[in-house]
Amino acid sequence: MTYAIETQGLTRRFGRFTAVDSVSLTVPEGTVMGLLGPNGAGKTTLIRMLLGALAPTAGTGRVLGHDLRTGAEAIRQRVGYMSQRFSLYRDLTVAENLAFFGRVYGLRGDELARRQEELLAWAGLLDQRRTIAGDLGGGMRQRLAFACAILHRPSLLLLDEATSGVDPMSRRRFWDLIYGLADGGTTVLVTTHYMDEAAHCDRLAMMNAGRLVAVGTPRELQAAHGDGGGLEQVFVKLARVSAEA
Repeated sequence: MTYAIETQGLTRRFGRFTAVDSVSLTVPEGTVMGLLGPNGAGKTTLIRMLLGALAPTAGTGRVLGHDLRTGAEAIRQRVGYMSQRFSLYRDLTVAENLAFFGRVYGLRGDELARRQEELLAWAGLLDQRRTIAGDLGGGMRQRLAFACAILHRPSLLLLDEATSGVDPMSRRRFWDLIYGLADGGTTVLVTTHYMDEAAHCDRLAMMNAGRLVAVGTPRELQAAHGDGGGLEQVFVKLARVSAEA
């Protein structure tokens, strides 16, 4: 089996505070992996290390075959990233945002123009191409940010609570886009607080207090930790048990 992400004992400390504590995780290529945990569990810090934006304090890791410590630039060229915070340029139009991020990723000329049109259609934004990004509704903003994150056809997509704050219909469409990418072979690591989203991931990894406390399919985690309940019960139980350990 080939892994898009492999970490062993990955750790990040900020002074005396350990944000990520010896995390060992593998994510097979083409998998939709959900990363769950309460606020402050270390999820975002872990993602920043996987992006090559934050150096580990200890441990090792490889993303798409590149070492986290020595291959950060190569990793960034092959990874797409999107967070819950709208990180695009609010004073540019939809089309101008796509063009800007396309150039950042090295797309030019006809290649950029074709990719821009393809993603406008794919994300349902053709009629909004001249709309200022800051004037878009929440769901459309997220679709635009998603389109910008995949302009360069990344092999791995990291989504950090990307659907937070959008309406249920927009979240459903967003996940349709994610499934389409995964069907095409893209690996997706997504953090979410929505258990209905977590239930549709291939596998789940649960974190608390910087530690990885459980990994498995949604069904496996429910059988082992659900006490007859759903993923909400798994989430609450693991958070409580790990906090008491």
